[in-house]
Amino acid sequence: QVRLVESGGGLVQAGDSLRLSCAAFGLTFSTYAMGWFRQAPGKKREFVAAIRWSGGSTFYTDSVKGRFTISRDNTNMVYLQMNSLKREDTGVYYCAANQMFDSSWYQGSMDYWGKGTLVTVSS
Repeated sequence: QVRLVESGGGLVQAGDSLRLSCAAFGLTFSTYAMGWFRQAPGKKREFVAAIRWSGGSTFYTDSVKGRFTISRDNTNMVYLQMNSLKREDTGVYYCAANQMFDSSWYQGSMDYWGKGTLVTVSS
């Protein structure tokens, strides 16, 4: 079956960097757009970033533009490089896969989800 397994979360200070990784199993990776969502304590899960099947196109939520970079490789891995972290970036980060690369990402209508990795940014 399909599994998405996140790693790389942890406790960092504001201004630090962190790289999240997501390993995808059981799906034809090259046919799925991949991305990241996050959920802060007491808030709804929100879209963070997505990357097209080929990796040629990406888009981000406004609050992370210029600080976060999503990438993927041909070993079924997706990454989220997070720089200049802020306290408001704290949350559980989820990897997601979807065969569509469209507005469904903003709506959170994904085909598959990982279980999440916790990122805590302290001031």
